[in-house]
Amino acid sequence: MAKLRVGLLFGGRSGEHEVSIVSGRAIARALAEESNATQYETIPFYIDKEGCWHSPEVSRQVLDSGEALAVQGISAAALWQFPPETASIDVWFPILHGPNGEDGTIQGLLSLMRVPFVGSGVLGSAVGMDKLMMKTAFAEAGLAQVNYVGVTRSQIWSNPCVFPTLCDDIEAQLGDYPYFVKPANLGSSVGISKARSRAELETALDNAASYDRRIIVEAGVTAREVECAVLGNDRAQASVVGEISFNSDFYDYETKYTDGRANLAIPAELPAEVAERLREMAIRAFLAVDAAGLSRVDFFYVEATGEVLINEINTLPGFTALSMYPQLWGASGVSFPQLVDRLIRLALERHGEGLPESASSGDRATSAEENRSLK
Repeated sequence: MAKLRVGLLFGGRSGEHEVSIVSGRAIARALAEESNATQYETIPFYIDKEGCWHSPEVSRQVLDSGEALAVQGISAAALWQFPPETASIDVWFPILHGPNGEDGTIQGLLSLMRVPFVGSGVLGSAVGMDKLMMKTAFAEAGLAQVNYVGVTRSQIWSNPCVFPTLCDDIEAQLGDYPYFVKPANLGSSVGISKARSRAELETALDNAASYDRRIIVEAGVTAREVECAVLGNDRAQASVVGEISFNSDFYDYETKYTDGRANLAIPAELPAEVAERLREMAIRAFLAVDAAGLSRVDFFYVEATGEVLINEINTLPGFTALSMYPQLWGASGVSFPQLVDRLIRLALERHGEGLPESASSGDRATSAEENRSLK
């Protein structure tokens, strides 16, 4: 049988461009493993920092070097020039982190192409990316979380006289410091600050507003940071639970992506009841935002009280050598190559669920057979 042509989509217009290249390299290696190479032909497509798509030949050069292409401005028309090889793709594997990659935008484009793709659709991606909408979905699902306040850039920047009142309101709602101030729509801890005082809160709000027009301020909590990986579609499965520990003030971008800055304990040393509760909450969170394929769900475990608070969901987590998601599944008995294969199969399954009523019974039977093979 002919191999399925997998379009590996990486790079992108976000601050996580370099991380996406590293993730893309890891996935390309996994697809080159013998078990996958017999089934799939990998065709890479690199999106540079200006948003231009590049040919498979250039994209392979980027994967080989691990370095982003240097670009200096483009014409608007160039943004809509796709390499001709895109028309031959059977299934897309987007590994674009951050804005324009996991916020529903690229998912909308791929949906218009009417070709299966790995990961969540437009709704799940958009809700999972926007921390304020995410927390609204979590609250509706009855998932406990830390106290938070949502503010906008206009509230922060519109009138200097309003700013002290805004900070008064935040302090009244959240209580004692510290707080964590985050742009609502960025990943990998970009733009996040820890505020221990009014002066630091003002600086953190101004900084976050430079990244996004929607900002979230969360109450700090003394807790262990634990994570769980989810794999599947409507019948998702949860991995073992892992724990992150670090010496920095918080889990910032540098700590996250610098080897040796953070320690991962997989599985985490937790009471069995707590680990099972975390796994159950991870699946509830996955379903609450309508995620698909893969997600990593982050929690705070307050050991003193036994309380578990959900922090956030990442619908397109990293696939670097340091990334928690593939390591969690590795500890759960699913190797990296197997994980990549499973995600492609889940993409095909998800696409098959969207068959119109007029689809042939043979098509529906094939889709059902694929579903059974994934159980």
